[in-house]
Amino acid sequence: MIADALGGSWVKTEATHPTGRTRRTADWLRLPDSSPPHPDAVVEMARASGLTLVAPSQRDPLRATSYGTGELLLAAARAGARRVWLTLGGSATVDGGTGAASALGWRFLDRAGRPIPPGGDGLRSLERIDPPARPLDARVTALHDVDHPLLGPRGAAAVFGPQKGAGPVEVDLLERGLERLADRITRDLGLDVSNLVGAGAAGGLGAGAVAFLGGSLEPGIDRIIDVTPFERLLGGADWVMTGEGRLDATSFRGKVVGAVAARAAAATVRLAVLAGDLALSPADVRERGVEWVAGLIGPAVPVAEARQDAARYLREAARSFAQERLV
Repeated sequence: MIADALGGSWVKTEATHPTGRTRRTADWLRLPDSSPPHPDAVVEMARASGLTLVAPSQRDPLRATSYGTGELLLAAARAGARRVWLTLGGSATVDGGTGAASALGWRFLDRAGRPIPPGGDGLRSLERIDPPARPLDARVTALHDVDHPLLGPRGAAAVFGPQKGAGPVEVDLLERGLERLADRITRDLGLDVSNLVGAGAAGGLGAGAVAFLGGSLEPGIDRIIDVTPFERLLGGADWVMTGEGRLDATSFRGKVVGAVAARAAAATVRLAVLAGDLALSPADVRERGVEWVAGLIGPAVPVAEARQDAARYLREAARSFAQERLV
């Protein structure tokens, strides 16, 4: 979306795979217009450390690392980017951003002064955090699409760990590791990141962006809307249509659907939502300003099958919308 609105070029960079075992080619976006509010570059963490890069049988958030994301940030800074948007979401990791920070020179050490193992499980042995000799020469704004904190029942481990392959035992280990990380950040860096809005995004990279990159956390969709022609297009529309994988209460807290709903309501434009799975009642949907909604597939359809037939599902939904609302 940003590339479509602002142009720019994709820069290919070698980066560490989230399993940490191989290298892969990822890319980041260099933008031509660097005047505020536009950034110089956009780094999408999912391109280097995303869940879709790891086969389901190999997903292991106890060991998955965000190191590749740090390599993309470093590449962008070395290429001259001074304002970088880091988009969070879709991660394979629950390492609190320590992998990305390690690529930038941060050291995470155990009691014996040795580097802790990569991944969320290694955080439990963390005893000291050492900053790099030279910080990243770029101002980072981390854009999140969820408002979850780092810790607790709504935190990175409890909510998102199971999506990345963690069972109850692994979720507990990940939570303990993130607790340890938050404690060491407070002790060594003088920052409290445990309850920041969005700190739990991307396996805790939201917290890491603040602690290790000196960055700020902001709702991503608001920033993106501000640099696209969305408002201008909305002004001449009768309907606006948006989408969501699973439409539930969290869809209206910092995600695309919630932001679009708010802007549509302000412009008195009617809102339609296409959702893969619909987890809200008709009354809940109407209460949130949605006038028409389609649950395309439901939870029983495997993700691979849904992706393969996505065009068919969208055509059927568009046909239903036209028949019900545009006649």
